[in-house]
Amino acid sequence: MSLIKPFTGLRPARERAEDVMAPPYDVLSREEAKQKVIKRPWSFLHLSRPEIDLPDDVDQYAPEVYAKAAEMLASLQSDGILSPDPHPIYYVYRIWVDTHVQTGLVAVASVEAYDTGRIKRHELTRPEKEDDRMRQIDAINAQTGPVLLAYRADKMLDTILARTAESPPDVNAVAEGNVMHQLWLIIDQDTCDTITRAVDAMSSLYVADGHHRAAAASRVAAQRKADNPNHTGDEPYNYFLSVMFPHCDLHIFDYNRVVKDLNGLTQQEFLEKLEEAFQVTPSPHPYRPACSGEFGMYLKGRWYRLELHPNRIPTAAPVAKLDASLLTDNLLDPILGIKDLRRDDRIDFVGGIRGRSGLEGPVDRGEMAVAFALFPVTMDELIAVADANEIMPPKSTWFEPKLLDGLVSHLLD
Repeated sequence: MSLIKPFTGLRPARERAEDVMAPPYDVLSREEAKQKVIKRPWSFLHLSRPEIDLPDDVDQYAPEVYAKAAEMLASLQSDGILSPDPHPIYYVYRIWVDTHVQTGLVAVASVEAYDTGRIKRHELTRPEKEDDRMRQIDAINAQTGPVLLAYRADKMLDTILARTAESPPDVNAVAEGNVMHQLWLIIDQDTCDTITRAVDAMSSLYVADGHHRAAAASRVAAQRKADNPNHTGDEPYNYFLSVMFPHCDLHIFDYNRVVKDLNGLTQQEFLEKLEEAFQVTPSPHPYRPACSGEFGMYLKGRWYRLELHPNRIPTAAPVAKLDASLLTDNLLDPILGIKDLRRDDRIDFVGGIRGRSGLEGPVDRGEMAVAFALFPVTMDELIAVADANEIMPPKSTWFEPKLLDGLVSHLLD
């Protein structure tokens, strides 16, 4: 089975792309999503977050939510807002934001390769979020949110994508923040075959973002395989929607932490305990770590620079030397008593895209006691963890710019 293959994408007409496209379902709260769809009846958020069109007291995981999603997808197709391409093809997807440009390939990727570890993951999933995406896929019989994959830069593939993007795009849409999203269709069969062979020659692909979507697609495929006595392995459910970029194009932001209390310590006691593992220096301005082993801390209206003592930084273990691990092993666990970042409700996570206000705001409002700014993970670190078949701490990576939902979907019929 090939790592990837072309597919018949379901997508909006050129003139409808900006009416349909939407941020990923999991970067907005329910209220934020509701505000985004005001005067936007065709926004994909009606499909990816259908609870926004139901009363507020309806649970986001209720059966009627998934039924509403199926209704919305059917409506978008019957109204001619979305339609499938006539033949299986690949797509080039380019994103421009300021001076940053990344160019990738839209394809469907093999569930079998994911299950057997050739498409590698670096993150554990939360059961409730995985269940949610599985129910969504089942209800609408489609995958509408792409998994972000990375591959080690490949000269042949990168050249094909760049040459394709020299022509005028089939879709040219501007999203919030003046981020340009462009799409080209690769219709030529020989070019598609060359792309398939180039990717098949790669040792691995890497899940960068979208672990819950990939895991849900795997579970749907396993169930449909079990229910299909004529299963061949070529059915659409054996593949999941993905956009893959060369690893050097991807940009990882910091993923920061906020904690509700000081574990019974006074401010002075807390600062004194920090000095066992860190050099603690007050900062006159918000402190953004300049390198691994440094942390910014916001406490009681004041910023500090924390520098971990060098003898506490492992040199070999790919997970243990990540800054998220260093913070947990030297502060969150031993001082604040947070041992399970996936389940402890005393901790929350703030993507670096939200800036200093994302850290200062919760502390200033009294919702949180302390905030920590981390140095971002690099793509080389992510690949090293995945190649070692290890798992990063929860919420270690925040990728920007985000892929849009709605530009291309994968039907499972």
